[in-house]
Order: sequence, then structure tokens, then C-alpha cells
Amino acid sequence: MMLVLTNRIQQVWFTLRVDPGMVVLVLVFLVLLPLSMPRIYATDEVQYYVYARSLYFDGDLDFSNDYYFFATEGMKHDDPAIYNALLRHRDDDPPVNPITGLLRNVAPIGSALLWLPAIILADGGVRLFNAMGGTIPADGFSWPYIHAACYMSALAALAGLLLTYRLARRWSGVVAATLATVTVWLASPLVFYTYIAMPLSHAPAFFLFALFLTIWLHGDQRPLIERLAQRPWYQWMLLGLVGGWMTITREQLGLLLLIPAVEGLIAYGLLVRAWWQPQTGQSQMEIEPWPGLRQLFVGHAVFLGSFGLMLLPQLMTYQILNGRPMPATIVSGKLEASGGISPHFFDTLIDPTHGAFFWSPILFLGLVGLYWLARSDWLLAGLLLLGFVGQTYLNGSFGTTWHLSGAFGFRRLLECTPIFVLGLAALFAWLQQRVGYVPLILLALACIYWNAGLIAQWTVVRTPLRMGLIWDDMFRYQFVEVPRQVVGRLSDLLFHRCRLVQNQQC
Repeated sequence: MMLVLTNRIQQVWFTLRVDPGMVVLVLVFLVLLPLSMPRIYATDEVQYYVYARSLYFDGDLDFSNDYYFFATEGMKHDDPAIYNALLRHRDDDPPVNPITGLLRNVAPIGSALLWLPAIILADGGVRLFNAMGGTIPADGFSWPYIHAACYMSALAALAGLLLTYRLARRWSGVVAATLATVTVWLASPLVFYTYIAMPLSHAPAFFLFALFLTIWLHGDQRPLIERLAQRPWYQWMLLGLVGGWMTITREQLGLLLLIPAVEGLIAYGLLVRAWWQPQTGQSQMEIEPWPGLRQLFVGHAVFLGSFGLMLLPQLMTYQILNGRPMPATIVSGKLEASGGISPHFFDTLIDPTHGAFFWSPILFLGLVGLYWLARSDWLLAGLLLLGFVGQTYLNGSFGTTWHLSGAFGFRRLLECTPIFVLGLAALFAWLQQRVGYVPLILLALACIYWNAGLIAQWTVVRTPLRMGLIWDDMFRYQFVEVPRQVVGRLSDLLFHRCRLVQNQQC
């Protein structure tokens, strides 16, 4: 009965030419949007934002006035974190680069490039408002500019979700793809970085990876092995530009380029084999060997050229700030993958205090679901798994910061959200045929509640959780303390959220 009703609803929606999954995602996004907290208060957020503000308003990369403004705002609320991290002099780690004389900024520039159009639009609105008698400072520090950057990140998250859903829908159908996308979003730290810690790089980077996968797969429904690297030059160009932008938004995402790189190696191998052994080489790739090799080589050349072009803003930024086209040594110094071994590879996933699968069990189910995706397209599932392994390998190589204490959840895997969604959608589609959708919806709600309870604990109910999961009394907090305190502070949650944050700075 449930399946018949679901199919009937799908038929009605498609008759109206409206995708029900996209409608659901947009509605959920809009319902939760009033709970958002557009503000810049933490050190990382400041470093991401000041690129856009300083370039647009000051025309330089001298962040002295930017850091001083945000540090002063923090000190007004008894929060010296920004000052200590960005301005306080330390002999062993001075904030000013001795070569360039400029203050350090270890954040990449990609997020600022995404926010810049919104900031420029906000500036136009502020100046128009002031011309009509308003008094909002047109300096990049006042609330319209902060809100513009924050809501641009939220919109990027929504765009990433819509693209991810459309990918999952190809292999798993509308209902399974919708349920999987909503569940991974709301049952993982992604929802936190969509609405609470808004001006970080995670939402923009997630959107760019979803866009990268969309271009890479280019709407072809055939198994990947039958259409390896068969793209026109302009798709290779777009893939390089988006891949470069993705990399300068979060450098670790450069490892996700392993996905098209390994695809290319397999394609070259099959084409060469078809060239030398034509009687066996046509079984998997529907393309002539020599034209295929030539087309693939040209495509990869275009990709590398556009990718390198997109890296130029970051390399120029490094040169200006650090005196060399490379990141600050404090960034590279965090890596400790000696002998090719990632010392905390498994810790990032299954450590009871910091592991991603304990913070967000739905991610484990999404990863397991790649097995069922492999039944439809084994190469696609394998390459997605390779991308996940590459990210986990790098995350586990951060010797002193792999645990991400102080952050909500294991945020360094958020950009892999499309991988988890595609796997979970395939798993849901398989399970639906055996148990129906009701148990799946209940499972989704349980995972979402778990994540919502952790957000409540992390923010106001049990703030020591910020240093890692506290299993002592965990379930009493999740099912007793969280509901009680949320209900008791519902007015603040809905109308006075600044009272809930540590420095009350909004």
C-alpha cells in the first residue's frame, strides 16, 4: 500500500513537471533557515572572510586592519581567541612573515572567491540605502556583508544537495535519493556548517565537489566502464576549472582528482589494448582506439591547462603572503605520514571520542551502501571509494590535529557527502524492496535525532563535548537533558540565539 501511494505521488509530481526530491530539499532548507546564525567570530572564519573584504575594500592582502577589527570585537565579549591566534607575537611562531612583512593567513582563497559576488551585491545595497538616508557602515565589516557571505555559503550547501540528489536519483530512484540526501545532510555535521558555523569552507567545498562529479559523469546513464573519459573538450575545461576551484577552497580536496586520474589510466589501458588486440578491445569501450587515444590526450591537456589556470589565484596569494608560491610552513608541518603510512587513518573513523562514524553513524551506512551501488556500476563505486580513502588517508596524516577537538563532528569529511549519499541511496533502494520505506524513515529519523542532540549538547547543553564525545551519561543527555533544556530555552532558540553562544556575538 505504501509503495503504491509513493508511486502515485511521484506520477502526480512528474505530471506537473516538478521534481519532488528537489522540492523537498528546498522546503527543508527554507524551514531550517530561520535558525541560522550568520556571524564571523572564530579564527578560521576570519581568515577565510578577510580575503574577500581586503581585496574588495582595500585592494591588498594586508590583513592588519581586518584582524584588528575582529580581534577587538572578540575582546569586547571576553574572547581573546582571534587576537591570540592572529595578532599576538610569539618568538617561536611569529604572526608576521619576516620576508613579506605581512600577517599570516593559512586559509585558502577559494571560499572568498565564491562569497565575493554576494559581498559586492551587499555593498551596492548598503550604498543605495545610505544614499537614501541610512547609516550602515560601507566597510565590509557591518552586518550586511557578513550576512551576504554566510548566506552565500548556505546557498552553496543547498546547491550541493540538489546536485547530489540528482546524481543519486540516476541509480536509486526519486524516493530513495531524496531520503538519502536529506538524511545524510541532517544526520551529519553538514547541517551544522550550513546554518551555525556558516562562514567556513565546508559548504562551498561540498558544492564544488558535487558540481565536479556532475560534470565528470555528464548525464550519461551508461555504466562508467562503457564511456570512460569520453567527454568533449569543453567538459574537460569545466572539469579542470571546477577541480582547481575545489582545490583552492580546501587543499585536501586535490586528492579527489584521483577519481578522474584513475579513470584516465584505465581508459588509456583499454584503448592501448584495443589498438594492439582489436579482436578483444571493443567489448567494453564503444570508441575506436586511435581516435579515442587522441581525444583523451587532448582532453587531459585541456583539463590540466584549465586546472593550472584556476590555481593561479592561490599561488599568487601564497607568493604575496609567504614570499613563495607555497603554503605557510605551519600548514605543511602538521602532516606526519612517514613511510607512506597515515598514522591515524582508522582513528579518524572509529575512535570512540573523535571518529566520524561515532559522531555520524549514517556516514558508515553510506559507505557500506557503495556495495549496492557497485551492483549497478562497479567502476563508479570503486572510484568513489578511492576518493573517500584518499581523504581519510590525508586526514589521518595530521599528527597533532587529526582529532579536530573543538570542532563539531569530523568536519574534514563533509566534502565527501556526495559519496555517502550515493551509497546510502543505493542501500535504501535495495532495502525498500524488502522492508518498505517505513523502517527506513524511522532509521533516518533516529540518525537525525542523534545528530540534533549532539548539536544541542555541543552548543549549550554540555559544552565539554566540544573536545570530543563524552560517553559517560551520553544517552541520558541525548534523551532527557537535551529535550528538557531545548524546551526550556525555546524562546532563546527561536528569537534570541545570541544568548546561546559563548561570546554572545552575532
